[in-house]
Amino acid sequence: MTTVLVTGATGTIGSQVVAALKGREDVKVRAAVRSAAKADALRGGGVVPVDFEFTKPELIKKALTGVEKVFLVVPFTAEQVEHATKFIDLAKEAGVRHVVKLSALGCEYVPGIDLGRWHRIVERYLEGSGLAHTFLRPTNFMENFIHFNPPGKDGNIYLPFGQAGCSFIAGADIAAVAAAALTTPGHEGQAYDLVGPEALTVAQVAEQIASVAGRPVKYVDVPEEAARQGMVGAGMPGWSADAMLQLYGLIKAGHAARVTDTVQKITGRAPTTFAEFAKKHAASWK
Repeated sequence: MTTVLVTGATGTIGSQVVAALKGREDVKVRAAVRSAAKADALRGGGVVPVDFEFTKPELIKKALTGVEKVFLVVPFTAEQVEHATKFIDLAKEAGVRHVVKLSALGCEYVPGIDLGRWHRIVERYLEGSGLAHTFLRPTNFMENFIHFNPPGKDGNIYLPFGQAGCSFIAGADIAAVAAAALTTPGHEGQAYDLVGPEALTVAQVAEQIASVAGRPVKYVDVPEEAARQGMVGAGMPGWSADAMLQLYGLIKAGHAARVTDTVQKITGRAPTTFAEFAKKHAASWK
């Protein structure tokens, strides 16, 4: 029986990793949350919520006691590199054997973008820690069209992606790869580029959302400065808005359009198409 700690257990990807591991006879899952007392919905099937915050070493140490493997998601904050490296130190002290880290597609390229460099700093720190490690490097999540960039009341999706395609990936496919890396041998020392089965423009995504939502949905290509003003106006810190615009710039330049067979090879099934994802989540856009 392997005990796995999943950080970010209520987030887009962490929650789906918990779901992918729940109910397995070979795994016990500790779901790291801000308040275990308020996370009863996660309990059962070998899943136990535990109190956790990256700013509180005493909670991290308690959560890591007896843990053999970790799925590591670090919040997108100004202190993310510091939080991750300190966590890795504590994981090593606690006797953790294997860390599966959620990174980002292309983070190994130099000079790269800020977001990629931050992920790569942590990857390299983990490589030097002596812990077994696996890096998951996904492209943009399909779920972003639900949680962050859904069509508004006017039916428009506003993004500065230009007309380039992106091989959007479903969080469930990332979680399936994570579950395999955490429960089967042979993934140590590997870095996996995780993408969907096709490159779609946001206009094509809008068409597919419209087909299941039963209402018109259109893509509006937003100028970069207007996008920045919108993000900052919505409360996003300037450094974060700048980092996101760098990421969007890579997509606009066509660097997120490649397709691989990694998900198929690791999970034994084809990755989710956006049409399949849209049909499953149609209620989110109605």
